[in-house]
Amino acid sequence: MEQYKKNNSGTSGVEFYEIEDKDIIIQFIDGSIYRYSYKSAGESAIEHMKKLAIAGKGLTTFINQHVRDNYEEKLKESSY
Repeated sequence: MEQYKKNNSGTSGVEFYEIEDKDIIIQFIDGSIYRYSYKSAGESAIEHMKKLAIAGKGLTTFINQHVRDNYEEKLKESSY
């Protein structure tokens, strides 16, 4: 996974991400890991999330406002 290191504000809820062909895997700072896919969130949303992940800006906000619970699967529970 790639570290969401360009997190300019230092307050992002995203810690790591992994871009795949038709999905994106997000690890949040609480340790939870989710897979968002074309099937679950839509192709447009996934492609936008990929761009935000690479840019290091706006991914947490986008997830909270647009895809929230539209994940394909929860890969890991929160550590808290």
